[in-house]
Amino acid sequence: MTQPAHIDTVSAVVGQWRSVHPGLDTGPMEIIGRINRCAALLQQAEDAPLRRAGLNRAEFDLLGALRRTGHELTPGELARETFSSGAAVTKRLRLLQDRGLVERRADTRDRRVAHVRLTADGQELVDRILPDQLAFERVALAGLTGDRHDELAARLAELLGQLEGRLGG
Repeated sequence: MTQPAHIDTVSAVVGQWRSVHPGLDTGPMEIIGRINRCAALLQQAEDAPLRRAGLNRAEFDLLGALRRTGHELTPGELARETFSSGAAVTKRLRLLQDRGLVERRADTRDRRVAHVRLTADGQELVDRILPDQLAFERVALAGLTGDRHDELAARLAELLGQLEGRLGG
């Protein structure tokens, strides 16, 4: 098995497990552990522009879903778009509505159904934050050359497709 050129925190953990349980295959831990560690580090740093705007990641994801789809969505559709529970979406929408970033309107045929859309302030906020988020992502990935970037994106898409197919999405 090839060791990474740089000993990272996951390498240390895997080494410890190998010494305690030398017969166990720690290969999956090397991949999943690194994906989880990368995600935690990226999210921690990436959330700084959101915090400055008074948002958390989940709230920004809701606003972003409304902005990128370009039309009203029901809370159920927002839950599917953001991989969130319906209860969590309802709570976040209430906070975003109180801040004047989204509006709800009742369906004309079924008053139990709400339609949610961005307000002008909500759209302006998303459009202001998104370039900062993308700039951070470019800097975070700057060490990957074009070919390596494309290869990593393709491999991660392959893994995600398999996981969504097997584990549900």
